[in-house]
Amino acid sequence: MPATEPQAAPRLALSGITKRYPGVVANDGVALTVWPGQIHAVLGENGAGKSTLMKIIYGATQPDAGQMLFNGQAVQMRNPQQARALGVAMVFQHFSLFDTLTVAENVWLGLAPELTLAQVSQSIRDKAAQYGLDLDPARPVHTLGVGEMQRVEIIRALLTNPQLLILDEPTSVLTPQAVEKLFVVLRAVAAQGCSVLYISHKLHEIRALCDACTVMRGGKVTGICDPRQESNASLSTLMIGAQPPTLTHHARAAGAPELRVQALSLEREDQFGVDLHEVSLQVCAGEVVGIAGVSGNGQKELLYALSGEDTRARAASIRLGREGVDVSALHPGARRKLGLHFVPEERLGRGAVPTMGLAHNLLLTRNEALSASRWGLGWIKVGRLQAQASDIIARFKVKAGGAQSLARSLSGGNLQKFIVGREIDAKPRLLIVSQPTWGVDVGAAAQIRSELLELRDAGCAVLVVSEELDELFEICDRLHVISKGRLSPSVPIAQATVERIGEWMSGLWETAEVDHVPT
Repeated sequence: MPATEPQAAPRLALSGITKRYPGVVANDGVALTVWPGQIHAVLGENGAGKSTLMKIIYGATQPDAGQMLFNGQAVQMRNPQQARALGVAMVFQHFSLFDTLTVAENVWLGLAPELTLAQVSQSIRDKAAQYGLDLDPARPVHTLGVGEMQRVEIIRALLTNPQLLILDEPTSVLTPQAVEKLFVVLRAVAAQGCSVLYISHKLHEIRALCDACTVMRGGKVTGICDPRQESNASLSTLMIGAQPPTLTHHARAAGAPELRVQALSLEREDQFGVDLHEVSLQVCAGEVVGIAGVSGNGQKELLYALSGEDTRARAASIRLGREGVDVSALHPGARRKLGLHFVPEERLGRGAVPTMGLAHNLLLTRNEALSASRWGLGWIKVGRLQAQASDIIARFKVKAGGAQSLARSLSGGNLQKFIVGREIDAKPRLLIVSQPTWGVDVGAAAQIRSELLELRDAGCAVLVVSEELDELFEICDRLHVISKGRLSPSVPIAQATVERIGEWMSGLWETAEVDHVPT
């Protein structure tokens, strides 16, 4: 309960909430009580039932059984429109934005119809300035990075002045400074009587922000606690039944370069993109190099150039392998043949086809199960394909119904484990990973990071692009920062600090020579 003893009814009271799907009970008799002005965490590993419960509260999913009280009145949330009318706002982990519309047009859809687009645009600017979130209302959503899309969702929710605000992984792609600003906002919102349901896998955030916590495991509530009185270890034990394994990161000498980028400059392809300016870096065999930065500072453009989705790079500006093969003009398939594998930040639609099973999603980047006929046609060895998918599911502890499970049927964290596993299992010479543990629970995150370190120790070169500083500090040997399309010098992880990297995210690194990159 909040610091001030509430006199009114609970803002939200759930009892016996049950939701079944074929082969799984997502919510099993769940009870949850949230008081006015309380910041209440819901904690659980991927697949624990948190997202299903939030969708039920928001009216996006209907329960099979149970009761919901809102401000003491029994309600049945039939749809999100009814939920919003009652004062419930939600920021989803997987964004609900229309790519072809602008930021302002997306926000406008969920607000009162009498507002004009100009009024909505000004409200967005005011809120963005208040929260320290850089956002242009006129930008089309398809030009935004993941972090920028998150800002749109947060501002859209806060513009409705909700009584209950549900946030699902709201800080996944924010800098430490932006997280602190968001916490200030949420505390102010709560002080005004708004209740906050906060779903996050970042245990230190929950302990710093929330005054109550409901823990779920396997669709059931397994505990209720005051997170301020808990440690990360005790919260991990409540959530997954054990403490996550401790990563072992041994210092080791790096080998020969597997990726060399020399003075890479690219003009943005659209007016809202970011120009790349003289980007130079190298990644050697047996090391993990990280790139930190706020989303929308050129990460997307750099990753497109490295993966081969953008082939406009100047000749010899991107080289792969110890042989230094110029791949600047090669497409992704040709680069994969040279040993480069890539994990994009967008799981559904780019990392996996939502309507395809996990086995067939292997074919996006793997061809071991393909064979050519004498007529030049490709044949799929279905048995081998399913065996490969099953092996990845088992090795990476992916919670799925099997190799035929549709990608869209998996929780975000489990789909991420499968995609990362698919690329690691290919035994790459160079692995480029964007946001490897975004929205992934503490146990799964530890597993993915451990696998990346094992890959590095086996001699693979690993490049990790992430907005999660704790992650970068945990697994990287060297660290760069990208800001406004420019790349900082690299710094050995032993010399990096959160404060220093946070300042560099604003482009405030000292004038220095970027690490020498062999040509």
